[in-house]
Amino acid sequence: MRNPTFARSLLLTLGLMLTALIPASQAWAHGGASVDTDQCRILVGPHLVHFTAYQPQLTGTTEYCGEIPELGKTTLVFDYEGKALRNMTVEVEITKEPEGTRVHYLPPSTHSTGSFNFDINFTQASKYLAHVTLINEGQRIDAHIAFKVGTAKNAISANTIVVIVVVLGAALYILYLSSPAFKAAVDKLTKKKSA
Repeated sequence: MRNPTFARSLLLTLGLMLTALIPASQAWAHGGASVDTDQCRILVGPHLVHFTAYQPQLTGTTEYCGEIPELGKTTLVFDYEGKALRNMTVEVEITKEPEGTRVHYLPPSTHSTGSFNFDINFTQASKYLAHVTLINEGQRIDAHIAFKVGTAKNAISANTIVVIVVVLGAALYILYLSSPAFKAAVDKLTKKKSA
């Protein structure tokens, strides 16, 4: 290291980079939804069901709900928020939209553990609906959550752009502090503009 000022600047830059990466990684892990505005919840009558999708062969334990990035094998998980649903019958249907074609059906059943899951092999990029029907004492209460599959494109997401800009800015700042020639060139440019 050249001097204590350079070391402090380097540590500050690295700290800023890490600070910028933490919120983005938390948002990506939940498909871009924060905990406060969790769009992965389905209100079925007065009951809440949490919907999560995983693509373990592609992204490990990363959770998705509104947008599932890739086609292929996907595990859909439904978790009850509360114990009341554990004794009730629940039916699930996944349809491809806008045509409403059924791609998966889970017949009415109870899930005493409060959670159930199943795998679907999505072969078409499209919009889908998860229909969750609560059947209780002859009444049927239907709710659904919309999601897209195959949303990953070659385009870079806004979060990725922010991270790239922060990392590039930090790298240029480190170069500015460590290279006298680069510092002189930048100082010369900024003095011309300010004059």
